[in-house]
Amino acid sequence: MSLIFVYSSTLGGSGFSGFLMSDGLSSSLVVLSWWISLLMLIASQGSVKSGLNKFSLFSGCVCALNFILMVSFFCVDIVWFYIFFEASLIPTFILILGWGYQPERLQAGMYMMLYTITASLPLLVLILYKFELCGTSSFLLKNFLCEYVSSGFVGWSSLVGSEVVFCLGFGAFLVKLPMFSLHLWLPKAHVEAPVAGSMILAGVLLKLGGYGMIRVYSYFCLSSYSVFSDVVLCLGLWGGVVTGLICFRQVDLKSLIAYSSVGHMSLMLGGCLSNSSWGWQAALGMMLAHGLCSSGMFALANYNYEKTGTRSLVMSKGMLMISPYMSMWWFLFCVANMAGPPSINLLSEIMVFPSVLFKSLWLFIPLGLMSFLAAVYSLFLYTSTQHGGFPKFGFPYGGMNSSSSLVAFLHYFPINGLILKSDLVCFWVI
Repeated sequence: MSLIFVYSSTLGGSGFSGFLMSDGLSSSLVVLSWWISLLMLIASQGSVKSGLNKFSLFSGCVCALNFILMVSFFCVDIVWFYIFFEASLIPTFILILGWGYQPERLQAGMYMMLYTITASLPLLVLILYKFELCGTSSFLLKNFLCEYVSSGFVGWSSLVGSEVVFCLGFGAFLVKLPMFSLHLWLPKAHVEAPVAGSMILAGVLLKLGGYGMIRVYSYFCLSSYSVFSDVVLCLGLWGGVVTGLICFRQVDLKSLIAYSSVGHMSLMLGGCLSNSSWGWQAALGMMLAHGLCSSGMFALANYNYEKTGTRSLVMSKGMLMISPYMSMWWFLFCVANMAGPPSINLLSEIMVFPSVLFKSLWLFIPLGLMSFLAAVYSLFLYTSTQHGGFPKFGFPYGGMNSSSSLVAFLHYFPINGLILKSDLVCFWVI
């Protein structure tokens, strides 16, 4: 079996060789992975522990993680996708433990491993049952087998309930996304992880959960369980509202950005569960937008931490007086985080809203609250860190260096550059 895939000449096309495949969804996320990883290496130059061997180990972990992610996104077999989906935890765990900031990084890594593995094992049972039922595990045969798989699940559904089938198929990805109430591992992992761990976790690994959700949703024909899909959709959207309120109570800069990621992924979940191509396109746009925006904000938060020695919002005031250039980048990323124009965040939210409202008009309440709260906590983040008087016990520092400015620019430019070529986001992903 050849391991060389045929890459399509257009982003919306698809190609495959029997083991790997390429379409608009997987290609976009692989490019995002490479882009974020490059910026992650640039941003980590000052924070990675000194020593050639340790930096070599750090670069090796990043390369191994990129290889695992690339195979996960391009894999055509759901069994191999599951294997590489779980294998991505190993380099991430090493990054958190090896280059984390606080002694609690071991607890944060164990939280991440236990949450994700516990939710993923039932999915393995479902995959093996489907493989035994149909004799194949290829994504490419999902349309041909959809009716047969649905009929094969009828007997099982009558025994344990169709809600169990839906939870088994979606549980692993809801934790990885994460959905509210399954998100407790994420703030811990972000706070304890180094800048590289936070950037790759928010920029790429959460998108692996969204990618798997879209693939598995069509592969197992979970659209037939519309009742439970609607329940998860409502819980996810209202959870995003609660997460927006939680952001106001945060005093840690990275923790606030981490909780805002949960809210944005709730919108992505709404687009995915809308069961429409419009919603899936919106979900992909939301993943690309959030991957770039949140990764850039974590890079800026790390630069603040390197200069001031704290991530506290109370002790990080007055940056506008010290470094106006950095305050400009904070303003631009906060505007993008609240889906301000021009950005693909705005385009994605405009596409998410109608796809979700087609399910129920009453869902405009959590959608409106989420958009309003996103603007409020983004402005709260900006004013808390940039305005006010600089603490007298802080050490004054100069402006951003060239590498930090480059990282900020390369995060921000695609957010607005893709809006000029919006057909890169708006295509058939399934």
